[in-house]
Amino acid sequence: MSDAPESRRAARTRGPRRRWLLWGVLFIVLLVIAAVAWVTIRGALAKQDLESSVAHVDTLRSQLAKGDTAAAQRTAVQLESSAADARAKTSDPVWAVFEHTPFIGGNLRAVRQVSAIVDDVASDAVRPVAGVLGDVDVDAFKPKDGKIDLQPLVAAQPAVAKATTALSRATSAADRIDTGDTVSAVTDAVNQLRASLASVSEQAVVADKVVQLAPAMLGDGGAKQYLVLFQNNAELRAGGGIPGAVALLDVKDGAISLGQQASTSDFPQADKPVLPLTTETQGLYGSITGEFIQDVTLTPRFDTSAKLAREMWRRQFGQRVDGVLSIDPVTLGYILKATGPVKLATGDELTSDNAVQLLLSDAYAKYPDPAVQDLFFASAASAVFTKVSEGGFDPKEFIAALTTGVDEGRVKLWSADKSEQSELTGTAIAGGLPTSDASSQRFGVYLNDATGAKMDYYLEKTVSVGSEVCRKDGRPTWTVEVTLTSTAPADAATSLPEYVTGAGAFGVAPGAVRTNVAVYAPSSGVYVTSTQDGKTASPQTATDGDHPVAQFQTTLSPGKSTTIRVQYLGGPDQGRTPVDAVSTPGVHQSVTKPLATSCESPVD
Repeated sequence: MSDAPESRRAARTRGPRRRWLLWGVLFIVLLVIAAVAWVTIRGALAKQDLESSVAHVDTLRSQLAKGDTAAAQRTAVQLESSAADARAKTSDPVWAVFEHTPFIGGNLRAVRQVSAIVDDVASDAVRPVAGVLGDVDVDAFKPKDGKIDLQPLVAAQPAVAKATTALSRATSAADRIDTGDTVSAVTDAVNQLRASLASVSEQAVVADKVVQLAPAMLGDGGAKQYLVLFQNNAELRAGGGIPGAVALLDVKDGAISLGQQASTSDFPQADKPVLPLTTETQGLYGSITGEFIQDVTLTPRFDTSAKLAREMWRRQFGQRVDGVLSIDPVTLGYILKATGPVKLATGDELTSDNAVQLLLSDAYAKYPDPAVQDLFFASAASAVFTKVSEGGFDPKEFIAALTTGVDEGRVKLWSADKSEQSELTGTAIAGGLPTSDASSQRFGVYLNDATGAKMDYYLEKTVSVGSEVCRKDGRPTWTVEVTLTSTAPADAATSLPEYVTGAGAFGVAPGAVRTNVAVYAPSSGVYVTSTQDGKTASPQTATDGDHPVAQFQTTLSPGKSTTIRVQYLGGPDQGRTPVDAVSTPGVHQSVTKPLATSCESPVD
């Protein structure tokens, strides 16, 4: 009986302890619930802010496309605000603690990183550029009294440079986000962000180069002269077409005028290349590359073509130009969408719909005398240029035309200034050989006319590329397929002008078209084998720089087709890298298609 009071005292002591323990556990549970609720609510609000940011981006794109710069500036402010809110809601201490919890931690960390990247892009890229949009809109590229105002471009240089740097940092940050344990919705959002940033970052680099280079190249602070090559796609060259006419472009402080014009017949054949040619160029395309101005574009290296043309102009006219610009009739057709029809001295009306056919086909029947043809082409180029220089065009359509021409390899530019050229190198307008990277292994398919005539107006081309891993070491098998088709009329030998068919002057039957096809592989490629129309082929194999090359010759009668297949062995760790190809821009634009291959018969 004596133990009873002690037991009652112990029970009374344990009771409060249990209650305090229960209260402590309950407090912790409530704290956890509150923290979870906090993160959940903040996450939902951050999601709304990110969705608002996406909506603002879409609105911004639409406003920029319409040229509504005032509205775009307001939207940029809204984007910056919503992005900052998303970042604030995902960067507090509670959120940081939950980033280390199982199951949900990786998702929260990824959302926080996405929010931070979007905020950085909004504040360091979009907002600075939006701040100068009022001064640099599409109308800034429209000449007034024959002169482009260069000052807005100069003023935009710091903002565009800052945006380019910010986008590059953001792209790298997005690539570092770990999505190994994130849910599909978060993973998809991160992948979408990566793709968008990669695309926009590339565009920003181009924009940065434009605003940095354009003022100087348009004569800001000094006059410059450029040689313009008008390439004729009816007689193909690797670089596009035979230079059918040339002209001098004078620029000073944004004022542009068309100077002396010349026909290729004004340039005599040199007894040897006007500049030393590399062994590769001479071996693949011959010494004529540096002897005739019509042949400087036999090589796909535009810097080489430009230097040769520049030297030929210097020898003939005594002027050392500051750069070389190349353009073709297809691009003129694009530009005519911006200018509207132009009247030529011959009485012909040139429109976006008839430019290619009139310049590359009808003119030869209408004006059989080559000298008159040259005057006709010069008249067309002069008429379009005059309308552009006078500001008689829609600036948005004009920029779109040039952009399309550059993307299709129809517009190229080389500068004799080493610092300017270093900025151009690697961009689409530089006209270099295809470059490969982690995102794609790129081939080049280049066509050179061997008919000595204008039959390539009737030549159609398709290019397909495929990749298959067929080896234990993981090295891919790359296959390139090129199909050429002659759409010339069956009676081409008699119905087409002799100037178009060549009249058999170079050993090609009138009406047929002969073409040299050079396939350039990535530097890691090793030539394996090739076929033409299912039969084993024996191409010329060589290298151009670090590119393996296989060159074929084809001859097609009207209505006939031929298919070349070339197989290369890719490099280690390239089995999953996509493949792509660029090709000579002809009369008709071709798009590289995917090619289905198999290990059983990758070539056949």
